[in-house]
Amino acid sequence: MNESHYAGFWIRAAASFIDTLLVLLVTWPLLRLIYGPLYFESDVYTLGPLDTLISYIFPAIAVIAFWIYKSATPGKMLLRLAIVDAKTGGSPTRLQFIGRYFAYYASMIPFFLGFVWVGIDKRKQGFHDKLAGTLVIYKRKAEAGKTVTPKQEKNEKNKTRILPSVERLH
Repeated sequence: MNESHYAGFWIRAAASFIDTLLVLLVTWPLLRLIYGPLYFESDVYTLGPLDTLISYIFPAIAVIAFWIYKSATPGKMLLRLAIVDAKTGGSPTRLQFIGRYFAYYASMIPFFLGFVWVGIDKRKQGFHDKLAGTLVIYKRKAEAGKTVTPKQEKNEKNKTRILPSVERLH
């Protein structure tokens, strides 16, 4: 894959910011409805099982589900980014996506260095990407409305090189 296709720190930070806003738009009204307006003034880390479910488990399931079914969260989709397998350029496995989510914690532990690493690394991989064997890339739009990764684009170019005379016949 060409280095110019890797999504860097700032575009990924923007996608994360969009995703955070979307999660908050869903979770905050629910938490306020269940726990009342004083919820946001509480000094307690979690106020009970529903708080844990809404604040932590629901967002984790939503993120992993988006990754599995769309190879991106809504923020990444809006910014035309996709998560791909670092070796093949294809879709990562479910296990890679789940591992990638939990590897976020490894990226956070040393002062968020694992996320900052995206801006330093040649392939723009954070610690979580390296641990899961993934990359975040820019996508391009195909004429039929399907999303095409750089690897798929390269394969299409190779097909037309092999059979250029056939295309001219049609």
